[in-house]
Amino acid sequence: MVLAAVADPPVRRGSDYAQLSRRISQAGLLERRPGWYAVRVALTLGVFLAGWVAVLAVGDSWWQPLLAVGLAVATTQVAFLGHDAGHRQMFRRRGPSEAVGMIAGNLAVGLSYGWWVDKHNRHHANPNHEDEDPDVGAGALVWTYEQARGTRGFGRWLARRQAYLFFPMLLLEGLNLHVASVRAIVGRGPDGRFRTPMRHRGIEALLLGAHTAGYVAILLLAMSPGKALLFAAVHQGLWGLYMGCSFAPNHKGMPMPTAEDELDFLRKQVLTSRNVRGGWLVDVALGGLNYQIEHHLFPNMPRGNLRRAQPIVRAYCAERGIPYAETGLVDSYRQALAHLHEVGRPLRG
Repeated sequence: MVLAAVADPPVRRGSDYAQLSRRISQAGLLERRPGWYAVRVALTLGVFLAGWVAVLAVGDSWWQPLLAVGLAVATTQVAFLGHDAGHRQMFRRRGPSEAVGMIAGNLAVGLSYGWWVDKHNRHHANPNHEDEDPDVGAGALVWTYEQARGTRGFGRWLARRQAYLFFPMLLLEGLNLHVASVRAIVGRGPDGRFRTPMRHRGIEALLLGAHTAGYVAILLLAMSPGKALLFAAVHQGLWGLYMGCSFAPNHKGMPMPTAEDELDFLRKQVLTSRNVRGGWLVDVALGGLNYQIEHHLFPNMPRGNLRRAQPIVRAYCAERGIPYAETGLVDSYRQALAHLHEVGRPLRG
């Protein structure tokens, strides 16, 4: 299997999606925006690198945990750039997209770009599908009654209380992403083949190693081992929390199709996704993922165009009688937590 960018949606002439796609294309919203991204990349990487320079400048000080908070925000913003590159929102060609993705992901953040693309492809193809979407597969959290009934021991104890433990558990998500990245690069199946398809495995391993070595070296050069551990705990914990809080509002608590459901592409993407209302601050904070419906319908649309596409998509859904979910940020978390709590209800009984 050869990985490219996150898969573009199929377009069938005469379908509901094809008609919407023509409206979006005619509005020019699928055109690349190199100037917008040049500014975004320069500002994001500038703040990110300035944060690490500040770490070295401050030295062995108890102010370092405060810098770790700021760097957690900057690290997530860099990860958003990797996400956009993976969808070819910046470039049409695969080569530049992969280069930016690996620099942002493997080198800057410590997250395997190839592993993420493989996982994200499957999510976009079948969002919220229990058997097809890796984001709602059974794991530390359960998303369906069937998954809850299949838990045992500590997993069952966790499932009963998962709504209350959701945000605390996100503090470990950063560590989980690092471990998953390493396992994806080196992990092999019983037949000796690599489990995760990856175009540039050697380069990814090299960049991931450089990230780890550089991260440890900077912390130990700047501060004592104790403060370095504290810095890493704050930075990685808040990065994982921020990442989780950026993705949780998008699909959690929305309908979960099964193999029996026959949905066309348009309805499969719209009915399983939720938009989050807000101004430019929410747009920046969530990396454009608050326009989740538009993003899933047009994954290669530049982030800066999603806000302009929203009224077109919303009006089209109204014409076709397709429910269009949109709520505030706090309410999106409430809905996600309510779903987690409901799934664990049989176990509490």
